[in-house]
Amino acid sequence: MTSMQAAVLYAGLFCLLMLVLKANVGRVRTKHKVGFGDGNNEAMQRSLRVQGNAVEDVPVVLLGLIGLGALSAPALLIHGLGGSFLLGRILHAIGLGGSAGSSFGRSVGTLITALVMLITAGACGWFALT
Repeated sequence: MTSMQAAVLYAGLFCLLMLVLKANVGRVRTKHKVGFGDGNNEAMQRSLRVQGNAVEDVPVVLLGLIGLGALSAPALLIHGLGGSFLLGRILHAIGLGGSAGSSFGRSVGTLITALVMLITAGACGWFALT
């Protein structure tokens, strides 16, 4: 698998994750009969934040992974970053989706997300300048 194929694989996987999060928002809207906004409903607020957090973080990392693919960074690096990031986003979604407070999934997912963002930023700089 080439570097670009690896990067595009994660773009596809994150498209699927975003569809799952979007479907969850729709499910919660239907269940709680919230047509617009959050209806001052905690479950709705959580589902919106889970999706919102992914919308904030996923595009930035995917841009980095695709950039690394374009620069022919090792496919193993892209798989390591992409797989870790996917795990982190899933853990975060489960953790925040289940509780508004602190949870293992939310904490570990946030930590993995931050580490992958940092490493992706460093790798992008490294491969762009060398």
